[in-house]
Amino acid sequence: MKVLAVDTSTVIATCAVMEDENLLGEYSLNQNMSHSENLVPMIKEVLDSLKLHVRDIDLYGVAVGPGSFTGLRIGIATVKAFAHVYNKPIVGISTLEALAFNLSFNGLIVPMIDARRNRVYTGIYRWKRDRLINVMEPTVMDINNLIETLPKEENILVNGNAVYIHKDHIKDKLGDRVHFAQNIHNHCRALSVAELALKKVDNTGNANYYNLVPEYIKESQAQGELRKKESDII
Repeated sequence: MKVLAVDTSTVIATCAVMEDENLLGEYSLNQNMSHSENLVPMIKEVLDSLKLHVRDIDLYGVAVGPGSFTGLRIGIATVKAFAHVYNKPIVGISTLEALAFNLSFNGLIVPMIDARRNRVYTGIYRWKRDRLINVMEPTVMDINNLIETLPKEENILVNGNAVYIHKDHIKDKLGDRVHFAQNIHNHCRALSVAELALKKVDNTGNANYYNLVPEYIKESQAQGELRKKESDII
């Protein structure tokens, strides 16, 4: 089974093609959120290099957030269009789960994506019998509240782009029991999205493109302003 996966949830756009459990090609580009211009050419370049066409793909995977509202819409809309045109299944993958999937660790894995204003998108995961288990559902939290939430007796591995902002503070609060992933693991890889999509395709309820929506977790600025206007009118 050939899988095409995409992640546009952060400033880095990434796409990958797998066949069964083998990586065929992967492309990542950090271009200041210009995903609307770069994503389709990136996908075409990877497929052309492999002498493949979008019609050859059997399954699509896409990161559904949390992350950039605009970025998520671009990635999801692109992959949904492919799935619709070629009538192929599509699986949405949490960006946080994909980040945690990058890592092997005997303890808790805590991916963090910057949500601004001292907040992070986060979840808690651990490996159990070769399966990544979700311990805490994805949410948005103040960084200090998250630190207080973490179990006191567990070793913790942190990754994600929020590490660049909060690393010193986390280390100061948690001491030697906290570990930080190498920088290369602080960004979601489309390969992880592809692997997770392949694992979940037989068990997911959102393999149909109609059901796939972004996981924003919090309101976008536009949604917040609209809600405020509606409440003012009422």
